[in-house]
Amino acid sequence: MVKKKSLRVPLTSIPPEGLEVEVDLGEQYFSRWREEDPGLEFSTAAISGSVRLEKHGRDILVRGALKGHLQLACSRCLENFALPADADFDLLLVPGPGTPGSEDEEISAPDLDLDYYTGETLDLEAIIREQIILMLPLKPLCSEDCKGICPRCGAVLNREACTCKNN
Repeated sequence: MVKKKSLRVPLTSIPPEGLEVEVDLGEQYFSRWREEDPGLEFSTAAISGSVRLEKHGRDILVRGALKGHLQLACSRCLENFALPADADFDLLLVPGPGTPGSEDEEISAPDLDLDYYTGETLDLEAIIREQIILMLPLKPLCSEDCKGICPRCGAVLNREACTCKNN
């Protein structure tokens, strides 16, 4: 297992038996991601795990396991809560247009299910970011029985009773 400071892996550094890369993403990664994309739905996160890279000819098999937590705002009550993050993924990357040795051709419908790499360096950070974004729920909830916020007085109904008169 290799612990790398950078998540950019030269393809030439992947031996025939494969390469296992330890991943430990802390606040520095996520603060930079939020700067690049202010629309990200989580405020903080801590994710760790491993990614295994295997060459199969010119194709690269990427297998990963990520665990940790993401700090999200509940869609109903707007309170922050920690969402456990746990994902296993398998991706097959094939040489994309512009990669030396690949033919430039139009992408057909079956090819839309493939992932591509270009150049001689694999950017694991981009792959991991995509997997983390795929972990995010469409409507994050602190709990299934969250009562939300009163639309009239703004009381957080999980913590306090509403002071509105029922009309």
